[in-house]
Amino acid sequence: MVHQEQEPGDHERFAHYVRKEKILESALSGEPVTALCGKVWVPGRDPEKFPVCPTCKEIYEGIRPPQDGGEGSS
Repeated sequence: MVHQEQEPGDHERFAHYVRKEKILESALSGEPVTALCGKVWVPGRDPEKFPVCPTCKEIYEGIRPPQDGGEGSS
């Protein structure tokens, strides 16, 4: 498994979309996740308290291709 550096940036300001299976893996392992937009971080905050990342939303809606290394939308 390749360990990715956590990226600084807007992950503190937005709730990001992450593939469901990746959320479970991260919860069990503590490893960072990669959002559809490509942001990498360890989830730990309540996503309901933040606006949705506009890039993740466009990817989820099929407007943009995913940038998380997966194929198709989540």
